[in-house]
Amino acid sequence: MEKIYDIIIWGASGFTGRLAVDYIYKNQNNSNLTWAVAGRNESKIKDILDGKNVPILIADSHDKESLVDLVKKTKVILTTVGPYARYGSELVEACAENGTHYCDLTGEVHWMRHMITKYQNTAKESGAKIVHTCGFDSIPSDIGVYFLQKNMRELHGVNAKQIKYRTRGFSGGASGGTVDSLMSMMEQAKKDSSILKIIANPYALNDKEKGLDGPDKMSPYFDKDFDAWVGPFIMAGINTRVVRRTNELLNNIYGDNFEYNEGSITGKGPKGLIGATTSGMVTGGMAGMAAFSPTRSILKSFLPKPGEGPSEETMENGFFEIELLGIHPTDRDKDIRVWIHGDKDPGYKSTAKMISESAMALAQDDLNVGGGFWTPASAMGDTLINRLPNAGVTFKIMDS
Repeated sequence: MEKIYDIIIWGASGFTGRLAVDYIYKNQNNSNLTWAVAGRNESKIKDILDGKNVPILIADSHDKESLVDLVKKTKVILTTVGPYARYGSELVEACAENGTHYCDLTGEVHWMRHMITKYQNTAKESGAKIVHTCGFDSIPSDIGVYFLQKNMRELHGVNAKQIKYRTRGFSGGASGGTVDSLMSMMEQAKKDSSILKIIANPYALNDKEKGLDGPDKMSPYFDKDFDAWVGPFIMAGINTRVVRRTNELLNNIYGDNFEYNEGSITGKGPKGLIGATTSGMVTGGMAGMAAFSPTRSILKSFLPKPGEGPSEETMENGFFEIELLGIHPTDRDKDIRVWIHGDKDPGYKSTAKMISESAMALAQDDLNVGGGFWTPASAMGDTLINRLPNAGVTFKIMDS
């Protein structure tokens, strides 16, 4: 069957799906895209399109025949339908079998590991490029590290032996989809204890290579390199594993003993210590509450529901700012710092723009990889560095 479309947005009636539709609709004339939207409910899709002249296709997440028919019509599937372990496996299978490229927003490490193990050879044979984590988790981390290492090699002829990712500030609304994914993951872990082992493994997404990194730090610590206290970053358990997989997929381009960690800067002195301690308690407390049915129900009662999101004002006024420090292997005077800035709410508007640019890259750009399961940086590193400023996400080397 001929590929009629460059991109089909799957889950167009969801909150993030609607934002992706709006972004691509506004930018289609600059990219000469042929695209469509798809979902289960035609009337809901028509409502969100609000008169936009975009083709509508119908399929079901658990109807393999309808999904195969869908993916055969397009070069790329952009999917925002999660939790992916609940709704995404059949779609990945259909794309892998039919040579259709794919990108999503999952942060479900155990599910990604399962998909890689099960469909890597199928995707490699068909030519399908499958790319998970194309939103706030984990593009700033993955592309940021790729960008820093590229500049370290160009400036000093070596890789940074270690990179530290530190959130400096961000503002935006909590994601109902992310919350639902966390709850779903914990529910599955209760039935299958192997899931917790996968989640805890710092190299869960690597196929063979291991390294020097251990478990993510959950307790506060003072980082002299930033002259500040650091607490845990809630997305570190996803982002760090993606960065480590990138290094493996690129034949250890960052080095055999490359180290990487993430944390949130909370400030200096007693106030910073209190902030880092509180961050650890909140992060650990939420994970603990999500692990047990009674407390999980309490969390669900006051956290955003799937399909819910922040106001337009909150998203427009949102932002994120991240600093990366790359440590030179022999001369600390040659360390490099990278500043990453996003101009909108990280969990929704920035995420929708990042996955849209990823889908356009998969559909239109000359990527130097074949079929298989890739990370954003290993599949689209240089391309995304060039594309992401269109999405308001920038990477720059900081002055010494």
